[in-house]
Amino acid sequence: MSTMKPTDETPGPSEDTTSEVTDTTPALTRRTLLARTGATLATGALLMHGRAQAQSSVPGANAPRAGSAADTGGKVARQSHLPPGKAGRDYRPVVVPNGAKLPWKDVGGVKVFHMVAEEVEHEFAPGLKATCWGYNGHVHGPTIEVVEGDRVRFYVTNRLPASTTVHWHGILLPSGMDGVGGLNQKAIAPGETYRYEFTVRQSGTGMYHSHHDEMTQMALGMVGLFIIHPRRPVGPRVDRDFAIMLHEWRIDPGTRRPDPNEMTDFNVLTMNAKAFPGTEPLVVRKGERVRIRFGNLSAMDHHPIHLHGYQFRITETDGGRIPESAQWPETTVLVPTGSTRTIEFVADEPGDWAMHCHMTHHVMNQMGHDVPNMVGVKPQGLDAKVRPLLPGYMTMGQTGMGDMAGMHHMPMPANSIPMVGGKGPYDDITMGGMFTLLKVRDHLDGEGDPGWYTPPQGTQARPAQEDELRRDGIIV
Repeated sequence: MSTMKPTDETPGPSEDTTSEVTDTTPALTRRTLLARTGATLATGALLMHGRAQAQSSVPGANAPRAGSAADTGGKVARQSHLPPGKAGRDYRPVVVPNGAKLPWKDVGGVKVFHMVAEEVEHEFAPGLKATCWGYNGHVHGPTIEVVEGDRVRFYVTNRLPASTTVHWHGILLPSGMDGVGGLNQKAIAPGETYRYEFTVRQSGTGMYHSHHDEMTQMALGMVGLFIIHPRRPVGPRVDRDFAIMLHEWRIDPGTRRPDPNEMTDFNVLTMNAKAFPGTEPLVVRKGERVRIRFGNLSAMDHHPIHLHGYQFRITETDGGRIPESAQWPETTVLVPTGSTRTIEFVADEPGDWAMHCHMTHHVMNQMGHDVPNMVGVKPQGLDAKVRPLLPGYMTMGQTGMGDMAGMHHMPMPANSIPMVGGKGPYDDITMGGMFTLLKVRDHLDGEGDPGWYTPPQGTQARPAQEDELRRDGIIV
């Protein structure tokens, strides 16, 4: 049971403090236990009020949201907060494949973060690097992880050649902290450092991104995830909690910068800013309960993410947790741009399971674009006639793109990745872009990639035998 109580009952931003907070919790006595139990009930009532609303109705639809200015009669939403929630004690940290988390320190009971907007040299997959914009040396920016009721303070230093802001996407906060350049604040000029501060009043999956010259700055990578754990767990406790940001880019072969002017034809599709085969697998043990959070800040496209081998429930949107009675089963979850979706399931079947966007052009890499349709073409003697002019010429694509997966030995344009995939245990995996793997194992040795799965005998597809065909009356 939590022993936390609100530490600031004054509406509006708290005063600056600079002293580090240390744990001064005394040993529990019967009296202190009873006193804290009382505080816990009061605090729990504060948090549970909002949660009860979320479970019984759509937040904000029928009445003011709990703690909002209209609800309390204050000038802004209630800003009372709780002592900083800590990993291991108050929540199980999320896993960010290929990603990083933003560090924080406790200053006077406030979680203090420092974000630095800057250019970043980023590798999307072996063979493709680009100069992007991000935060703290990462593309995307590091994942922010906090707890409902935390007071957070973000210092944002701009080391870009252009002005910028940070918008806390989906987060309930005072208007002046919303980060829209020109509307809520003056944009942060190069060299300046701004401060944002607010109390986190909700739980769920949010995001953050630049809200100044969005088309350019988001297209160059200035986005990130903002995970808020409930002060008390909601729903079944999960064993693995993954966070994945979806995004799309235009990077022409041979170039070194994403093109922010592209409006429709994106040729690098990523999970946590990595394209397959650069994506890290999601590794879990058989029987564990798994949560996967998806955020989508692609410029133009929604992404239907399909998980093989499992049915799951969609448990959260960016508006909060869905009441259990309203959750529905799926094998594909559509993640609209500008939104988050969360799924949960029990990993009850071992194996290597594909997880990918089901828009087929979103599992291609650069070279799948602007290629003429050669399907069905019979070049006959064309290759021999062209080779005197172009040594090594070979007509490709007559049977589609899959036959190009094994041509990694061929020279490719500088700084580009082949149109499809990577090596699998049996052959080339003819997928790229927004593709990764869920690896479920009976036993794990650490948290790293356990390697390829070996199906038990009799549980893997194989060539049909003649006697089998004869027995079953199959004529081929």
